[in-house]
Parts: sequence; structure tokens; C-alpha cells
Amino acid sequence: MVLRQHRTSQWTRLLAKAVFLQTVAVSVSHAIGPNEFAPSASTAKDIASQDITSTIIDDSRLAQLDLDSYSSDNEAGLDLYLDVTLNQTSSGLVHFVYREDQLWTSVDVLQQLGFILPPDIMEPIALDSLPDIKVDYNARQQTLSIIAPLSLLNLDTTIRNTRSNQRPQPTASPGMLLNYNIYSSQTQNNAKNLSAFTELRAFSALGVLSSTALTTATYSTGNSNSNNDKDWDGRTVRLDTNWSKSFPDKLLTVRAGDILTGALSWTRSTRLGGLQLGTNFDLQPYMATTPLPSFFGSATLPSAVELYVNGLKQYSGDVPIGPFELQTAPSFSGAGDAQLIVTDALGQSTTLEFSLYDAHRLLQPGLSNWSVELGAVRENYGNKSFDYGNNIAASGTWRYGISNRFTAETHAEVTNGLSNAGIGGTWLLGRAGGVLFASLAGSESQGQNGAQYSTSYTWNNSRFNIGASATGTKGTYRDVGSQYGSAPARRSEQISTGYSTQSLGSFGMSYNQVSLTDQETTQFASAYWSRSFGQRLSLSANLNQDLNDSANSSASIGASFSLDRNVSMNSSIQHTDERDVFVADISHSAPNSGGINWRAQARHIIDNSLDSNSSRSDSNDGLAELSYLGRYGRVQAGVSVNDDSYATYASGTGSLVMMGGGVFPTRQINSGFAVVSTDGIANVPVLLQNSPIGTTNSRGLLLVSPLNAYQSNKIGINPMDLPADLRIDKVNIEATPTDRAGTLVNFAITPVRSASIILIDSSNQPLPLGSQVRQLTNMAVPPTIIGFDGEVYLDTLDEHNVLETINPSGDICTVSFDYYKKGDEIPLIGPLICQKVQN
Repeated sequence: MVLRQHRTSQWTRLLAKAVFLQTVAVSVSHAIGPNEFAPSASTAKDIASQDITSTIIDDSRLAQLDLDSYSSDNEAGLDLYLDVTLNQTSSGLVHFVYREDQLWTSVDVLQQLGFILPPDIMEPIALDSLPDIKVDYNARQQTLSIIAPLSLLNLDTTIRNTRSNQRPQPTASPGMLLNYNIYSSQTQNNAKNLSAFTELRAFSALGVLSSTALTTATYSTGNSNSNNDKDWDGRTVRLDTNWSKSFPDKLLTVRAGDILTGALSWTRSTRLGGLQLGTNFDLQPYMATTPLPSFFGSATLPSAVELYVNGLKQYSGDVPIGPFELQTAPSFSGAGDAQLIVTDALGQSTTLEFSLYDAHRLLQPGLSNWSVELGAVRENYGNKSFDYGNNIAASGTWRYGISNRFTAETHAEVTNGLSNAGIGGTWLLGRAGGVLFASLAGSESQGQNGAQYSTSYTWNNSRFNIGASATGTKGTYRDVGSQYGSAPARRSEQISTGYSTQSLGSFGMSYNQVSLTDQETTQFASAYWSRSFGQRLSLSANLNQDLNDSANSSASIGASFSLDRNVSMNSSIQHTDERDVFVADISHSAPNSGGINWRAQARHIIDNSLDSNSSRSDSNDGLAELSYLGRYGRVQAGVSVNDDSYATYASGTGSLVMMGGGVFPTRQINSGFAVVSTDGIANVPVLLQNSPIGTTNSRGLLLVSPLNAYQSNKIGINPMDLPADLRIDKVNIEATPTDRAGTLVNFAITPVRSASIILIDSSNQPLPLGSQVRQLTNMAVPPTIIGFDGEVYLDTLDEHNVLETINPSGDICTVSFDYYKKGDEIPLIGPLICQKVQN
């Protein structure tokens, strides 16, 4: 231990004397009553004339407070209360005893400071008996600085979580919308086709009710036996109708009607007509569901930490002394390297290296994801509107995060004559070992048993990836979907790998094998290569080989070239045993804000299937189309040509919203949105995330879409573009709509009659500064004060106004006037003579 003591100076002695005198004076003032001693004037004079030094404590008494020397005979020592800093962190006032040129204290005090002590240590404890610590005792300032190794300290671990789980309160206002997607085509022989996909949706705080339908119609020439040689044939099929209600605080969504059962990687979804209840992580999009990588370290002194993952900074902040844990959500997937740089208060830096693997398939420890469904199986979906099975089916799915490296899952199904259940798990193999998955399921159907196994392994980093998976069944394995459709595949295996380089591009290979029930096993192998040359040119090549039938194999090469003004060119050559296809394409894409898109394509096909005795039959086709994306939706028209025949087509997509007292045509809406109201004020500029989005219509309304559901969307108005006679309550509001619903955002904007008024007296002099003005025609308005040059600003005027003024001397005068305004500026009225009121 190193103990440094700073000696006291002469001013410390004087300060001690002054403190002692003050203590004595206070004690005397309390000991003597106010009437016990009242010196006369002469006595006071005598006291004042005495030598002041006779009232000061002598040096022998002061020596008892001298901090520079202590008597070795004083076994008790001197009690001190020192301002302690431990590893440059304040610990407050701590009691010590100074004796034999050492600082002594108790076990309790050291344990409160955080020291780890042996259980049999004797008290009191001298600080210099603790190993490897540095002590700086400043007797002049009564401070003590201790630097101790972390091995001697028992400090709590500081946890820094870099991702906060914001939970804004979502709202849904009553309204309805109609999404539509209409497509029509006409061939050269006048055959016509028309189809329309529509969604009718109603929403409020009670939930969302949605119904989708598909309408088709064909128009063709009739046969000669028909009385009508032309006829339309049309039909409409209902697709899905359901109601849903979400509870964001509980991460819960309830859905009734046409539903899809929950599924895992080794199970199949089934369409039911019934009820579904389950977890919905989309209700809290700011919440991290996968395990957060933890980075551990320790700081002897208060330090700054910086975290870099794959060379990119992810976090920077401060940590106190002691061990710390940094939890962060990295912006990458797969294997990576992390560096944690710890810089202490002295500027010394330490770098800690970590290897890590981010697996999105895992859940945080203790987090559940589940769903249960009950209903009848939907049959002939897309062909019949109301076709449900006679038997009731139940399904349940559950995933649970057991640890940062293991997530368990299970699934079960049951219906009349069938039961199915299985378990599975996902393992993270070490910090960079990849992700392993395995599952096992069994079924019993009409006395026949079966089993299904599934396993997969994946590993990837920024350059290399590899994956392998296999699924197979034994016996008669069935699920609910098997009773109304095909059985699960008998066997399925896939393996793939890829590698990316900066100079040679990206390479990859894969192998797939699928064996369906009562069908021949299919086997495919493929390989690909791609590379970009600068920011404009990219090349690619693909090879697909059918290992059972080489006639189904194909090879292709392609090139893509980007030009200025969002124009791109693409070309490709594809070869099979039956034909060669040459394609050239040029297109222009407009930004998301809207504009004109166009595309032109030409294809030349060489037929290779003919023998040497047949004539070659080549063909040419192409298309040209033009589309426009606007505020109210997208429209498209085009023509396709195939040798001597042609066909034309057109389509349109959009939405019609009724909400907030207005009807709005807009682009198709599949997420949240908002209707902005400015209390009937037209032409108000509206901003979304500080970017202009539009202006309110003649009724003071504007539809803003799309918005992120269950997230904060900043909607504002620009007050600088508004007339000066408007009172605005707020200029920014955080809008949080629910999923597939709208919320009403109301900006309180009130037109006011405002004016600056100049008031003068009968002598044409401005009324005095500070005079009080009151509106007699509107007594609810509080009085205001006249400023310089007799000018006063009022923003609650009527068409006719009477003002009463009281000047600082108490004189009262009145004035009446009519309000008038020209233009958008605040008018200046006056000078007006204020007539004095006679008392």
C-alpha cells in the first residue's frame, strides 16, 4: 500500500481557530439567557479594548486538532469522516481512525465500500494491510482516494441494453375502405377477359372486419347453333372473411372467420373456418424477440465503451467501475466478429475480441410464441364460396425460449379419426458453430400409425454459407390437411452452399431431392455465378440439371445494365433441349412518390425439338406497356405480340377510403394509415417524418398512407405557410395506427380576428405604456397591456368592438371600432381616439 499524506498549511490553523471560536461563541450564547448578562456601555468599551488574542485558544489547546502530529500515547486515535473515492467513483463520507500514521476502519465499512474480506479477519483493519491497493490521503481537504484491483471488490454487474422497447399507444378510428385490383385483356379475335380482386374492410376500436372476393368474366363469340353469337360468362367467389382484434400490451390477437393455422418448419398450415387465438410479435415492433448477444467486461475506473461488429460501430456509452454486460441487437445475420474497446478515465484503452452468431430462429429466454385454432377445414378454396368440412379440427403450436442457445417447439392437431403431435428444437452450437434443428412427430389415422422426422443445419457469415436439411416419413404419416388434400412428401433432402468474393463474384451450388407418395423421386442439381462490374453492369449464369431426365435441364446467362434516369437494360439467353430463348428488355421505373413507368421486351425462340426432316419453326414475340403511379393509385396498359397475333391488356389498382367525414381515393392500402383534420382549414401543408406529403382539401382533410402499424409516425403541419390570423394548438403529433386500420389525427386550428390597434388620447398623444385594456364586448377575455407608441395586440375581436382603457394614474377612457381585414396580414387599426370617461 502507498499512503500519501498532504501536510496542513498556516491557513488551515487559522481556519481551525476560527471554527473553534465560533463553536465557543454559539455555546456561550445558548448557555447565557438573554437577560442574564447585559453589559453597560462602559463595560462593553472595556471588553472591546482588551487584547483579542486573550480570547483565542492557546497553542497547547490547538495542538489537539493539529493533523500533522499525533501522540503515540493516544491509543484511541483521531476519528475522521473522509470524502472517499474508490477507483475514481465517489463513495461519500466514510468513518476512519487515524492512529500510528495509518488509517484504520472496520469490516462493515470496508464491505460497504465493496471490498471482499476473509471471514476470520481481525478488527480494526489498517488500510495498508490490504494487498495491491493505492491510497492517497489528503489531510488538508479531508479526502481519501483508493485505487483497488477488481479482484478485491464485490461490485454489481452493470447491464447496458442498447435496444429500448417503446410501446406507443395505438388508436383506431371508425371507417371503411375498399381495395381493388382490376385486370382486363382482349385478344385479336375479340375474346375478352375481365377479373377483379376486391377487399371490403371496416375498422374501429372494436377490431377489423375484412372480406375478400374474386370476380371473373369472359366474353367470347358463341357457336352457330346459339341464338346469341356473343355472350358474357361471369362468376364471383368469396375468398376470406374474418374479424380480428389485437391487444398490444399482451401481444395477443384474436381472429374469427377464415383463418390459417399456425405452422412450424416441419408442419403445414391448414385453412379453417373458426377461431384463432395466439401471439403476435408485430404488435410491439420495437421489441427484440431473438436473444441479444452479450459482451462482458470489467472496468477498474469509470470508462467509455465502444462496440464494433464486423467493423461497424453498434454502440458507444459509459460504464462505472466493476463488471459490466452490454446487450445489443446486431445488424447482421450469421457468424461475425465483435470488438469491445474500453477506455478508462486515464485514457488507457483495452480491446476485447468476441466471436458471435446471430440466429433469428431463436427466442429470448422465457419468451413464448403460441397459437391455438378450432374450426372446420375449408375446401375448394378459390372455387367455392362456402365449402367447409363436416368435422371439427383443432390445432396448437408453441415455441418457447429456454436459453440463449436453445428454443423448444411443439405442434399438435386433432380431428375425427386423426391425431398428430410432435416436438422440435433449435440449437445454437457455440458462439460461431451454426444453427442445428431437429424434430420428431407421430400420427394415428384410422388405426394406421406413422412418424415424421426433420433436421437441418445452417451456417453463414458475410462471405460463406452452407445449409442442409432432410425430412422424411415412416409408415402412414398424416396430418389434418391430408384428409382434404395430398399427403406430406415421403422424403425431401436439400443441400446448398455459396461463397462470395470481391474480385470473382458470388458462386453457389445446390442439390434437391423430393419423393412424393406414389410418384417417382425427382432430383435436381444447380449452380450459379454472378458478379457486378461497378454500379452499372452485372452478369450472371445459371445451370439446372435434372438428374433423372436430362431433357428438363437448362442453362442460361444474363446481363443487366443500368443507365441514367432510372433506365435499365436486361438481356438473357436460355438453352434447353427443346428450345433456345433470346430475351432483350428495357424499362424505366418511377420513384415511390409517383410518375410514369414504361417497359419494352423482345423475345426470339428457336425450336430445337424438330428432327432433321422437319422445317425449323422459330417464333418472335414481345410486349410494350405503359403505367402511371399517382396519388390515387396505379393504371397500366400494354400490348403483347406473338408472331401474327396480338392482345391488349389494362389494369388498375387503388383504394377508396371513407373516414373522418370524407371520402378519399388513394393507392392500395395494406397497412395502417391516418386522416389528418385541420378543423376545416384548407390548403394546410402536411408533413410525414418532416417530409411534405400533401395539403388538406377544401374540407380540411388529407389521407396519409402508408404508416407503420403500432409504431410512432410523426405527422406535422408547416405553420410558416399559414395565414397569421390562425391559432394553432400543436404542429406535430405522433400517430400510431393499428394494423390495416386508420387513425384520425386532429390539428386544432382556429381562425381568429386579430389586429394591432393604436390608441391615442384627445391630444393625439399615445396612451401611456402599461395602460390596461379590456374588451367590453367580450368580458370573458382577460385584460391586456398597452405597449410602446400606444399599440396593443388583440386576437379575440368581434365584428364590432368596444375597448375600455385604464391608465396608470387611474383615468378611464373608451373607444369603439369595427374590425376589417385585407389580405392575409394582421391589420393595423388606428390611431383611434380614446374618449375619457368623466367620473
